[in-house]
Amino acid sequence: MRQVRHPLVLLATLLLAACASTDVRSPLATWVPSPNHNVRNPVIIVLHHTDQDNVQQSLRTLRTANSGGRVSSHYLVGADGHIYQLVADNRRAWHAGGGRWGSITDLNSASIGIEIDNDGSSPFAPAQIAALIRLLNDVCTRLNIPRSQIIAHADLAPARKQDPSRYFPWQQLAEAGFGVWPRVSDGPAPEGFDPWLALEAFGYPLDDRAAAAGAFHRRFRGRDDLPGTLDAEDARILHSLLQQRLPTINR
Repeated sequence: MRQVRHPLVLLATLLLAACASTDVRSPLATWVPSPNHNVRNPVIIVLHHTDQDNVQQSLRTLRTANSGGRVSSHYLVGADGHIYQLVADNRRAWHAGGGRWGSITDLNSASIGIEIDNDGSSPFAPAQIAALIRLLNDVCTRLNIPRSQIIAHADLAPARKQDPSRYFPWQQLAEAGFGVWPRVSDGPAPEGFDPWLALEAFGYPLDDRAAAAGAFHRRFRGRDDLPGTLDAEDARILHSLLQQRLPTINR
């Protein structure tokens, strides 16, 4: 007589088998599991724009490959506000590439990547930004990521990336509680304030100072046409940002 298993028992068996298959073990060692571990947790969120024509094109790219090889992100936010998840939060998506932020040198391993459907030369849709804020609230809450730790792709790789563009509303995000924005009340930078040291302390890599200044100007001044130097207004902004004591992540 054929044995018939209850569907719930079969489901539990399949789930246990699936979980077991994710453990990568050495054939040379005896498996003596310890409960003292957890998954690798992201500590920062990187925002991108897709630089493509529409969300369907971006979904194809993020699930196959582009001219430079395979890429992905954890999330994609459409212009209409629809949110897509492509990679599980605890998995390493391929979105950041080479670069660093503060002491983090492997951003793919330490971050959640969010792509925003935008061609790079147009304003971002209000419904899209509203959806992004909802998503940031969800991700930061569930994964315990500090809400100040939201950066641009260009921030970590200023010499090779420019996304998200100058149209991205960083101030609106900060007013919703994500990222940081300079406060007028902090006043000008004090005498002797070194803006380059401040830029590095904030997190920007200074291998290419002009590129780092350009990424900073794009994010905090909404400009792509300023020289690759730091002026008094930049010093004021950086002084305020450091006054807010944005933590530099140490790993």
